[in-house]
Amino acid sequence: MKMDYDFGLSRIYELVINSNPCYAFLMDSNSLVQNKLVSAHVLAHCDFFKNNAMFARTSRGAVDSMAASAERFRSYEMQYGKDAVEEFLDAALAIQEHVDASHTALRRQFMRPETADETERKRFGERGERGKYEDLFELDTRLPGAVGAAGVAVAVGAAEKGKQTDETAGGKNPIQTEKDLLLFLVHHSKILSDWQRDILTVLREEMLYFWPQIETKIMNEGWATYWHLRIMREMPLTDAESLDFARMHSGVVLPSKISLNPYTLGLKLWEDIEKRWDRMRAEAGSADGMAISGREKMFEIRAMESDTSFIRNYLTKELADELDLYLYQKVGNEWRVVEQDFEKVRDKLCASRVNGGYPVLLIKDGDYQLAGELYLFHAYEGMELDVRYTERTLPYVQRLWGRPVHLETVLEGRSVLFTYDGKKTARKFL
Repeated sequence: MKMDYDFGLSRIYELVINSNPCYAFLMDSNSLVQNKLVSAHVLAHCDFFKNNAMFARTSRGAVDSMAASAERFRSYEMQYGKDAVEEFLDAALAIQEHVDASHTALRRQFMRPETADETERKRFGERGERGKYEDLFELDTRLPGAVGAAGVAVAVGAAEKGKQTDETAGGKNPIQTEKDLLLFLVHHSKILSDWQRDILTVLREEMLYFWPQIETKIMNEGWATYWHLRIMREMPLTDAESLDFARMHSGVVLPSKISLNPYTLGLKLWEDIEKRWDRMRAEAGSADGMAISGREKMFEIRAMESDTSFIRNYLTKELADELDLYLYQKVGNEWRVVEQDFEKVRDKLCASRVNGGYPVLLIKDGDYQLAGELYLFHAYEGMELDVRYTERTLPYVQRLWGRPVHLETVLEGRSVLFTYDGKKTARKFL
């Protein structure tokens, strides 16, 4: 964003930070009416930060934390050299999005595994009395991937052998498939020094801070645009200010020729929801005391939804036709519209918002071929990885792991394994 602004490719009107209280920074080159619009837009963003469930666990002291981290990074540049720190940041930023922001994962980081005795006491009570069906429950521990008495994944035959199959003591294999690549590298990479682990930890925490904004981009920007439009309409603007406002607002919601404008889609969805629920309430009349207004429904949705559920539940065929939504791709040397069916367009749009739009990579093995190599698995769901991007990113992962890195994915309907050994990238079909 800053680079685009420096080269005159875009304009930054504001920067709003999800903190307590929220901070907003406005450009001193903005006109008065521009800052009025930006202030109205920012107020709606702050409301969304405070009331959407996705933001409930984000740190409200991020500004102070980031300032302290920046100071430490500068000290690392003084101590280890600017080039070394910059090179490491390049590698870390290449995979910054591969974190696990789920609430289960956040809790699991800080939970100490239960001992067998603690598990027994929880199941049977302090007196150690067994229920009459406990012998049946214990059969579950013999199934592949089942959870044993100590909360550890048990493989076939491991219960009989009385040992754990994964080398968890050495930190080589995740007990269960791990999605948080940054956290795994912090805990298990053998080549990282303390300052490098600190940088990875900071980048991961910052990514977790921004993750709710990634998963609610369409909702959040649509919400802010909806409210700045209504607030500005209520203000006593001069004719010149009204024209300036109309020009700015039209620039914000102008549909793009090559991508989906989140401001436009979000605004249209919110307005359509308000209109439909107001109509349903009017049709129900006073006989239905449970009917809520469109504005009340909007506040209800704002509190609980993310982009995926927002689009899935509230995008209608009529609105999709009004917005002229379709799927397109390159066929030969030409770009062509390949799908206009509403359900397929909606499903593709929802899929593009899963995991913030980033591919899901899972850590399958941290000691592949018993050689300390890292084996990653792409959870393929119909969308292929960009091959060029993949081949450029694997060297960064290898730089952080220190040993060859493998990535299994699907290309043209066939499983393929990318490998970077520190010198070159190779691929083979499985």
